[in-house]
Amino acid sequence: MGGRCGGVMRAAILAAGLGACTATAPPPAPQTGTGTVRARIAALARGQVVFGAVSLLPVRFAQSRLAGPFEDGGRRLYCVSTRMHGRTFSKPERPKLVVREEGDTLKVLRDEEEVCEGHRSEPFPELDTPASSAPSGAA
Repeated sequence: MGGRCGGVMRAAILAAGLGACTATAPPPAPQTGTGTVRARIAALARGQVVFGAVSLLPVRFAQSRLAGPFEDGGRRLYCVSTRMHGRTFSKPERPKLVVREEGDTLKVLRDEEEVCEGHRSEPFPELDTPASSAPSGAA
């Protein structure tokens, strides 16, 4: 098992191992199912990379806020913001998320945070609770 074939095999194993470490997570599927819209939005937010979904360190959320639903260009939108602690040792991160509701489906909108400006928000305790004790409204 020496020689050229052994080197090729080792290179293939190494490439497969590195690929598993550096691959980006696929975007989560749109959320449908039962449960309150707020619980489903919280579950969808926790599944996003910006909200610490692939963090090796545990994260926790504080002072989370939810704006919506509101109409923007015929779309029914929600905006989620929070203070996320755990991935950095300095100030908490401030992730934001825009969610579109289409019937019974929730979908994350990328690069549209400006639509959240000027909308009244309210406390969003469904996101502040630990993921293990939160209701699972995601399907």
